[in-house]
Amino acid sequence: MEVQIFGVKKNVDTRKALRFFAERRIRTHFVDLTERSMSEGELERFIQRFSVEGIVDRGSKRYEELGLRHSNVSAGRWVDRLIAEPQLLRLPLVRRLGQPSGLTVGLDDATWGSWIK
Repeated sequence: MEVQIFGVKKNVDTRKALRFFAERRIRTHFVDLTERSMSEGELERFIQRFSVEGIVDRGSKRYEELGLRHSNVSAGRWVDRLIAEPQLLRLPLVRRLGQPSGLTVGLDDATWGSWIK
């Protein structure tokens, strides 16, 4: 089994996900979103599964800094904004390679554990 983790090294939940899979000797491909942005296709895959509301972290500091709490952003514009500002995402975004339904947003130890069994 292999997983791909999209996140930011400074994010606590991203580090917890990396540690979770490392402790279980699961091969991971980590994509640091501050160094390399997520492709539109990858982001669309998560949006199709969880919706924009499910992947945007409305409690994040960056969300507040950009003044998004009081603005109305269309769904089409969210994709561009999320690619440019990965701090707006609920991190980590985890994809189980080879499984189209193997996607999670945020910490999800229960689902990750079920992948291993």
